Amino acid sequence: MYTYPIALTIATSDSGGGAGIQADLKTFSALGVFGTSVLCALTAQNTMTVSGIMPVEADFVTKQLQAVLSDFDVKAIKIGMIYTPANAKAISEQLPKCVPVILDPVMISTSGCSLIEDDTAKAMEKYLFPLATLLTPNISEAQALCSIKIKTIEDMQKAAHIFVDQKGLNAVLVKGGHLEGNTMADILYIKGDNETQIIKSQKIKSNNTHGTGCTLSSAIAAYMAIGFTLAHSVKKAKEYITQAIKEGKDVQIGHSHGPVNHFFCPQILIKR
Repeated sequence: MYTYPIALTIATSDSGGGAGIQADLKTFSALGVFGTSVLCALTAQNTMTVSGIMPVEADFVTKQLQAVLSDFDVKAIKIGMIYTPANAKAISEQLPKCVPVILDPVMISTSGCSLIEDDTAKAMEKYLFPLATLLTPNISEAQALCSIKIKTIEDMQKAAHIFVDQKGLNAVLVKGGHLEGNTMADILYIKGDNETQIIKSQKIKSNNTHGTGCTLSSAIAAYMAIGFTLAHSVKKAKEYITQAIKEGKDVQIGHSHGPVNHFFCPQILIKR
């Protein structure tokens, strides 16, 4: 009898298919991991905007978590957009011990729409930061959570130290996709390390970057479910998302910020 490594995504549905639960499950599948899911909200969303959000009640989030965790041998968990403070608390009460948790603090969409209620960030800090194996904020999220301006790699390193040394996180990956210049740089800082790690890659010019944060964090969770260490999972996930962006940059899906190519297989293309 055989099985697959199993990962769980706790996040929100993207009706446009490029981010959220949909991106997470595509990523899990692409990397050979069986994906399970718990929905925290529904969005009316496409490549241009988020036109509506409907939260899932915390009690039903709890029921979903209990259903998944009572049956599946989950090896890693990714948490994305949770929307409400009540959901943050409910999730914290159900998370199993000794299972890696990748927390992507989704706060603002690519199109600039707010994706959380007013007190959700504080609730994430209170209930989920202590349980996270790794936090994966982008620059905007890091600025909001650390109350500093971030314009340089040095600023990103400062934020990483705030997260780990002051806020008590186990590890943080501050994503630098919005830094100016031709080089992409992310900052990885793991508790107990003497210094931060700078992970550099070539910046790919593409309009199709919707869901990159969701995809990266779920890729890290997938690799940890397979059995890689945290640092190695981050490295391999970075390679995966870089290729997914590269292979999706010339594909048009929708009328604005399209998705990355999760499966690297754009063989069936329709000439427009």
